[in-house]
Amino acid sequence: MQDGSLFGKYHFLIRRLHSLSGIIPVGVFLCMHLLTNASILAPGEPGSEFQRAVERIHALGPLLVPVEILFIFLPLLFHTLVGFLIVFTAESNVRYYRYGGNIRYTLQRTTGVIAFVFILYHVWQMHWMGKPFGGGMFEVHGEDGTPLSAVTAAKAIQSAWWVAPLYAVGIVASVFHFANGIWTALITWGITIKPRTQRAAGYVCTVFGVLLALIGLGALRGFRTFGETGAAAPGGGVVQAAEAEG
Repeated sequence: MQDGSLFGKYHFLIRRLHSLSGIIPVGVFLCMHLLTNASILAPGEPGSEFQRAVERIHALGPLLVPVEILFIFLPLLFHTLVGFLIVFTAESNVRYYRYGGNIRYTLQRTTGVIAFVFILYHVWQMHWMGKPFGGGMFEVHGEDGTPLSAVTAAKAIQSAWWVAPLYAVGIVASVFHFANGIWTALITWGITIKPRTQRAAGYVCTVFGVLLALIGLGALRGFRTFGETGAAAPGGGVVQAAEAEG
């Protein structure tokens, strides 16, 4: 899109920054977030490794909030706004794509919208920002210092039958958008120019995406089944245990 608007005037720069921000820092954070969540599957006392992983993050103390805002939320907001601008104002060139490219073009934009809606829900449900609106279920510790990271995360996932399926769709959409975005970025930045290198990069990004999705879905299953054996909540399910803490 080339016009007199700010986006049209700085189209090249904005598109490059949009491409870069989707990988660094947003994509890097996605990988770290899913890997941290996957620690719920670690052997030993249920949830203990996840608790330690969360505590390492929260060891930043008062720096955590500005770090989140500067390196996660602001880049994510920029990437989202430019992404929607591209979706709703850019001139579509789908008809010029081969069949495979046509599918990727459509899925990239579709999964971007799905990921955006999912992230809004996820932040509302888990993050402290959601507390004023009835969310913010995740807690690192109770008032008495009791470790609650695994219990409260599991409580959120187990709060309704549709939450886990929603998370599954959101995880897969986010991972596809990221992995396919890497493939697109390699072309955008002139790293993979020839069809052969693009195909090779496509295979690598596909394998990477599948592995990352499996990690995310494995973590989701870990939270969905947490406490079923009674290890986390001897008197009943994890939801009841978390409510008792409150």
